Amino acid sequence: MKTVFFFISTVLCVTTLFFSYNSFAQDSPQWHLPEGATARLGKGWLYEIQYSPDGTRLAAAGSLGVWIYDTATDEEIALFTGYSSISALTYSPDGSILAGGGVDGILRLWDPETGEVLHSLEEHTRSVRSVVFSPDGAMLASGSRDNTIRLWNPETGEHLNTLEGHTEGVDSLVFSSDGSTLISGSRDDTIRLWDVTTGELKQTLEEHRDNVGSIALSPDGATLASGDLNAIIHLWDTTTWTVKQTLIGHTSHIYHMVYSPDGSILASAGEDDTVRLWDAAAGTHLMTLTDHTADVYGMAFTPDGSMLTSGAWDASIRSWDPTTGAHLKTITGHTDAVKSVTFNADGTTLATRSWDKTIRLWDATTGELRHTLIGHRGDVDVVVFSPDGRTLASGSQDDTVRLWDATTGEHIKTLRGHYSYLISLAFSPDGSILASGSEDDSIRLWDATTGAPIRTLWEHEAGVETLAFSPDGSMLASGSRDNTIRLWDVETHEVLHTIAEHEDDVWTVAFSPDGKTLASGGGDTVSLWDVATADRQQTFVKPIDPETTVEDSEASEGDAPAENPANATSIVFSPDGAILVSGSYDATIRLWNIDTGEQLETFEGHTYSITSVAVSPDGSTIASGSIDGTVLLWKFPTVMAATEVLADLNGDGIVNIQDVVLIAASFGGAGENGADLNGDGVVNVQDLVLIANAFANVAGAPSAHALSATQVEQWLRLAKEEALQLQTSVPDRFSYERGISVLERLLSTLAPQRTALLANYPNPFNPETWIPYQLAVPADVSISIYATDGQLVRTLALGLQPVGIYESRSRAAYWDGRNTVGESVASGVYFYTLTAGDFTATRKMLILK
Repeated sequence: MKTVFFFISTVLCVTTLFFSYNSFAQDSPQWHLPEGATARLGKGWLYEIQYSPDGTRLAAAGSLGVWIYDTATDEEIALFTGYSSISALTYSPDGSILAGGGVDGILRLWDPETGEVLHSLEEHTRSVRSVVFSPDGAMLASGSRDNTIRLWNPETGEHLNTLEGHTEGVDSLVFSSDGSTLISGSRDDTIRLWDVTTGELKQTLEEHRDNVGSIALSPDGATLASGDLNAIIHLWDTTTWTVKQTLIGHTSHIYHMVYSPDGSILASAGEDDTVRLWDAAAGTHLMTLTDHTADVYGMAFTPDGSMLTSGAWDASIRSWDPTTGAHLKTITGHTDAVKSVTFNADGTTLATRSWDKTIRLWDATTGELRHTLIGHRGDVDVVVFSPDGRTLASGSQDDTVRLWDATTGEHIKTLRGHYSYLISLAFSPDGSILASGSEDDSIRLWDATTGAPIRTLWEHEAGVETLAFSPDGSMLASGSRDNTIRLWDVETHEVLHTIAEHEDDVWTVAFSPDGKTLASGGGDTVSLWDVATADRQQTFVKPIDPETTVEDSEASEGDAPAENPANATSIVFSPDGAILVSGSYDATIRLWNIDTGEQLETFEGHTYSITSVAVSPDGSTIASGSIDGTVLLWKFPTVMAATEVLADLNGDGIVNIQDVVLIAASFGGAGENGADLNGDGVVNVQDLVLIANAFANVAGAPSAHALSATQVEQWLRLAKEEALQLQTSVPDRFSYERGISVLERLLSTLAPQRTALLANYPNPFNPETWIPYQLAVPADVSISIYATDGQLVRTLALGLQPVGIYESRSRAAYWDGRNTVGESVASGVYFYTLTAGDFTATRKMLILK
């Protein structure tokens, strides 16, 4: 029996695209689209904003990069891409340089007119949280979560000095009026004064009892304002460095403060979603601005003081009259993290939902925003269209399901019954039943017309992350954080099958168009299952780069090893059922051939994790939603049968260990004997991956469809046993010896070549997560978890660990979502840092409750 592989990909003609790039050509979100993308909806979310010294430009840093706005028209004039997560931003006094510090620890200096990177300064080892120019512009200071302050020459990029003394991250910096002193606020609860010339510490101020998140100096230099995690603002006399007044009013962490140009008003903002204005001289509260719906991270006065502008994690940029408090304008287009995307039945409307508690309906042809649906009191976690496209259902953290008219955007009814937040929804194919899955571990079935409850299903032991009806409506599939998939009879409400082979949370399930196959994705694998028997049919594997040799094959730093199974936060079949599309928290979209298990295409362009993927009904477009706050639309490639490649190299009618060894023996060659299975001109690791699939299908190898250490060890054992009994010619013996040698070298590459911190799973999560990592050398390991304000939440001391890959739940670091005193932490963004000997790395994670 011969095993046949088919592989070739082509792209659709542009005229057949469901979306036309030309439709969006004049729209700024379409600037710098990634390769393969046809359009972008939204501009991403925001970290920081700054006015240019002359007030003609507003710079806004966020998840896509840095947007530059013309303040006269509020129109975007530039986007500096490739620099996501810029957490600190400032203009030089003369406006000739824009400096931005990133979460990646890199300080970048741009020409603000051209976007050219003048310098990329990489001395910091962790996130840069504050950047500030000296009054004369001759010096630039940067403060980092690596506990240091670094001084730079902004013209040359020369590193001038490093100021050390803080024991925690530096979140805020300001120069004295004469530029001789640098003042720093830190997570170690202190404010420190530094001599800029000598780098010596002049004084330490210790009145605060918690993280000093922001400091601001009055224009006359007489007063320093400092705000902390306890929502307290101290006003300091800079002559005596004593507290002359304390301002109380905020209810949570103060993130940012700024004085008006004339020094009469102090503006403060933070985690309580408000902007507060204070009389700077009297210290009295003037007014509170409350239009923002999330943490306010950045503020700036126009140079003439006539307007105050604030940016928040609700993704809005709002401008105010600081005298009256009147809301003057809002710059739109930015969005909070996009949590899902879905097409209606005819593909004319695209629905997205976000953490800003809204649902947006977009014209799928023009990209125009049709409706914004508002009504949920909590973040919207899931949206789905009814089969006829007339109704949209949404589930929220307010524990309710809402039904909307998808044409008018009007609210129809609210369904109540769950006692925890909604995380999954699905309509039956005829639209008569709506299924909802919740954090309360239950599935509820509703009459979609009347809203009346039908039945509650209680088999799962953790939150129900995903639901899908079979095409004929007879079956419901549910996936859960209890690591199981359950297939339900919709009529009898009985469990037909329980699939328990997943070793991690199941985040997404989807039926094939013919209803015979179920796809599932989660923290461990993307797999296919026979619906009738619940047997596993396929597990998809990320391919190794065809150009990579055995000797130099290694995983990229921070990524899982290439030979590991893929994972997915969202999956969907193409309309013809030939391709599975998966979106992952590694920010990639991958297309898989259902028959062969081969990866056909990878789309990269989002700057944060993929939360949702959808395919238009005509199969021409893929839509992907991301935590970066945008939706990207991609042209769908097609796959057709092409070249027949035979895996039975020795022609004995079966794919077995002898064929494996023959491929290994030809490793690095042109493969003229047929060993080049994928036809790329060279025998390489990719061919071994292909024969691993064939060997599994035909010979029944235990590690089906995976090139893993277990598989290679099995090959080596069988090959060595066969070599001992081999009674053939010397050339055949030589082939076996060379093949075994290649397999031994391949096995050695499966051990980690470098230490790396990997993405936590699940992410987002509630209430627990696992943090994987790999060690190239033995090391004393600890993982520290921080809130976005830099406050240390928890340290996981793991002790001395040997070389290895710590990815499974039994080996990865575990965090139960609690702080050092055992309290559950709040929803939001957190950062985790791996320290392993001299190695440190930081990643981001999200808690949703």
